[in-house]
Amino acid sequence: MAKIADPLSESLAIGRLRQVCEGWIYSSGLCFALDSEEQERSRFQYQYSIYQIEYSRNLVCTEGRLMEAMFPALIDRSRSPLDVKKIKTILGVKRGPAQGARRKKGVAWEVAVERPVYDLTIFKLRCGLFTLKIYTKGERVLRVETIAHNVKKLGCGYRLEKFPEIVRRLQGMLERFMDVLGCIDQCFLGDATLEQLPAPSQVGKTKVGGIDFNRRRIRWAMEAVLALAPSPGGFTASQLAHQVRSRSQPSASEYGPRHAAYDLKKLRGKQMLGRIEKTRRYTPIREGLRVITALLTLRDKVLQPLLAAAQQLRPSRGAQNPAPIDRHYQTLRLGMEGVFRELGIAA
Repeated sequence: MAKIADPLSESLAIGRLRQVCEGWIYSSGLCFALDSEEQERSRFQYQYSIYQIEYSRNLVCTEGRLMEAMFPALIDRSRSPLDVKKIKTILGVKRGPAQGARRKKGVAWEVAVERPVYDLTIFKLRCGLFTLKIYTKGERVLRVETIAHNVKKLGCGYRLEKFPEIVRRLQGMLERFMDVLGCIDQCFLGDATLEQLPAPSQVGKTKVGGIDFNRRRIRWAMEAVLALAPSPGGFTASQLAHQVRSRSQPSASEYGPRHAAYDLKKLRGKQMLGRIEKTRRYTPIREGLRVITALLTLRDKVLQPLLAAAQQLRPSRGAQNPAPIDRHYQTLRLGMEGVFRELGIAA
């Protein structure tokens, strides 16, 4: 379809479009001026012009559920930042219609979300006689459209000879629209990595268990892999075991090379590590290091503080034989907790 559509923006397409128009007129019997014989004698020709045109592009997603997760988030986070000034920039104009023309013709500038049917959501930018839309088309297709309801407003002519220039103008609008959406919002789609970690995997002909991130042993192994990642020649299972024992709690004293080899095989099954050929040394994979770093960071820096803040604080019982200074201190502490609660500060 792209190969068929691309030549339409070239000058060679004008002759083909003229043939289509003339074939439609003559086949329908709509010879408004002269028939074909009289046209040949008098060299009479119809002149065709373009009134309304639409340019669209289809984005095909690999999975429908990913598109359903991405599109609503795109609308929610892009609708508010897009204002009239940004719409003018997308459309390639420096200023909107004059105030008089806006009052006469009712030219509207708006960002709207429409839901004409249950399973269809349209994100629309309307600027008078121009419309930019993005909506779902089927299960896995996301369509982006730009419509010129009156081609005269493009300022490049509206006769059939101007068709390539008109198409290029609309293409520029659509690409600017997509660029603006991409700059305003970066949609993150889950690739099921978190769900696939506990599932078993295959390393060669051996089936190994999944990764349970809640177990301390696997977290120690991941931290050790991060510590040994800069090693130029890779690292062995013995070096990993030594790193785990040196970095973790005393309960890891029994962690030996056999335990490290088994954990390394699990990480290899999840494509986080690779084995150097003809050796017993391992080297981390770049994407695997990102996953390991993200998991450890989220657990230590995000999940644990949030869970700690979610716990209900138990007030202390205080001293058994409180002195006057203890009572004043207790009053001061309770007052400061109220201040922190109002300000949203975790103390």
